[in-house]
Amino acid sequence: MKPKIFIRISSALMLLHTAGHTIGALTWKQAPDSTVARLISDMQSIHFAFMGRQVSLGSFFQGYGVINIFVLLFITVLLWLLSNAVGNTLTGKLLPVVAIFLLLMGVSELIYFFPFAAAISLLAGMLALAASINLKTATAS
Repeated sequence: MKPKIFIRISSALMLLHTAGHTIGALTWKQAPDSTVARLISDMQSIHFAFMGRQVSLGSFFQGYGVINIFVLLFITVLLWLLSNAVGNTLTGKLLPVVAIFLLLMGVSELIYFFPFAAAISLLAGMLALAASINLKTATAS
């Protein structure tokens, strides 16, 4: 399969990941039961001083979720743009870095979150790595 196809599939997977993460990040305060509701309430109501302002773990959690939406969207767009420039030397340099980043992200998601998110990132990373190897093989020939 052509590297462009691998990269495009990787980008599509990351778009799916972005959509799922966005839904989760924007609805995390909707508790499925009373125990989780108490925890969410505590995360939002207990404040502490941090770098000159009063914050809560809930605000950090919300902020990390929103920031990650932008990171996932950036990765999605970057992969799509790289798929349009498979003959470019910069693509050959960036793609392995993006692939390793996605693989590490997948491992982190497996450890700290849940298998579905990890599977998407790991698959996207493997596809990007396969495209990178394919590109290096093609330029060596």
